Amino acid sequence: MGYFKELPNVSAVSLLPGRTRNDQRVLVKNIFKRAKLRSDIDIATTAFDFRVIKEGQRPDTLAQDLYNDPELDWVILITNNIINVRNEWPLSNRDLHNYMLEKYGSEEALYQVHHYETFEVRDEQNRTVLESGLEVDEDFTLTYTSLGGQRVVVNNASGPVNNLDYENKVNDAKRIIRILKPQFLSGFISDMRKMMKYETSSQYVDRTTKASYNPREFGV
Repeated sequence: MGYFKELPNVSAVSLLPGRTRNDQRVLVKNIFKRAKLRSDIDIATTAFDFRVIKEGQRPDTLAQDLYNDPELDWVILITNNIINVRNEWPLSNRDLHNYMLEKYGSEEALYQVHHYETFEVRDEQNRTVLESGLEVDEDFTLTYTSLGGQRVVVNNASGPVNNLDYENKVNDAKRIIRILKPQFLSGFISDMRKMMKYETSSQYVDRTTKASYNPREFGV
């Protein structure tokens, strides 16, 4: 709710059945107006710390821990470019398990092969020839030329990843987020509020409100 308080308004023509006039208007929040980090802050490594989200931790509880205000959860989401919390925030272990059962259909299906990934392979000089974690075909074979000019064939350079391990890896990757340091918080909020102000236009009412067009004027 903290984020929606910051959004500017749109004076929209009411479509409610209880309206008394065709031109009656209501104020609604402009959910299409979205703040973003200033580019200089976005690339400034000194402005952020990295944190691993704990099991079951939500944006609001993390905001309470960091900024002593759960309604500043939107700061965490915006600084990590998270739009859909349901899909982009890590699930708890219980929710993840339920999600996997719904997606794959059964416990047994969780152990079926999802895809194949490479193992790390190094040559005789301990140089990396093949990185680990690359998705490949089931019959993948690595072929390279050694320093001595010998053709080297590696048949066991990859292995299967089951559905369970794949979904856990995807979920764990979401746990690593960047955190705006508290000393930069007030500046960020001030910048965001400036971005939310409207400029003068044909729809301009004031700095926090603009009017939408009346579809009835166009015969809609």
